[in-house]
Amino acid sequence: MNYRLTLQYDGTDFHGWQIQGEQRTVQGELMRVLTLIEGREVAVHGSGRTDAGVHAEGQVASVNLTREIAPEKLRAAINGNLPRDVRIIEAEVVSDDFHARYSARGKTYLYRIFNSPVISPFWNRYALHEARPLDLQRMQTAARLFLGEHDWTAFSSAQSDAQTRTRTITELEIKEHYDERGRGQLVEIKVSANGFLRYMVRSIAGTLLAVGRNGIDEATISRAINDGDRSLVGATAPAHGLTLQRVQY
Repeated sequence: MNYRLTLQYDGTDFHGWQIQGEQRTVQGELMRVLTLIEGREVAVHGSGRTDAGVHAEGQVASVNLTREIAPEKLRAAINGNLPRDVRIIEAEVVSDDFHARYSARGKTYLYRIFNSPVISPFWNRYALHEARPLDLQRMQTAARLFLGEHDWTAFSSAQSDAQTRTRTITELEIKEHYDERGRGQLVEIKVSANGFLRYMVRSIAGTLLAVGRNGIDEATISRAINDGDRSLVGATAPAHGLTLQRVQY
């Protein structure tokens, strides 16, 4: 029986999603628990990789089990054996042809910036602290340059094994609001696309941060996109500010 699992995790203490030898990973934890439940080794497929330190509010995985288990019981069984920094939020039976990665049509990421002199401990693990004021209007104007289909060589890892670096960004929205819990300004960069390259969102976020600090202008961003020149973009933003918000199917 094929199951779709929607999960959330705090990526701080994980070496990313994908199994990497003896390193602690989200996929590794899921495979350990599902192998225990199934009584044999099983393969768990994720919608995509998240790097070390990146969080997820809506990661999706698929797994095929020989045992027929009610979704709510499967969720309880998995969560009962997982560490506290990862949880299955929803489990459901899906058609045999559903695959978490290959059935996905797009993803949405959020990059969070706590833009205040002091960062609250409640946000320290989940947002980048930027004490300097940011020019939000400049950032919002520059964000329009990233929309559409482009070759994202300048905004991705040089070691990427993707067959093509062309992706289509369908949404790039920057909002700011006062966060009551943290008692400071929270800036959120939301990016949706039909797919992402490694470090792509973090590179875009870092470039937009540089724009907000008056360090990069729109002409430079346009050149970086058109020429694929990584030297023109901002520093890649740290992983802990990034969260996979949802996967579209």
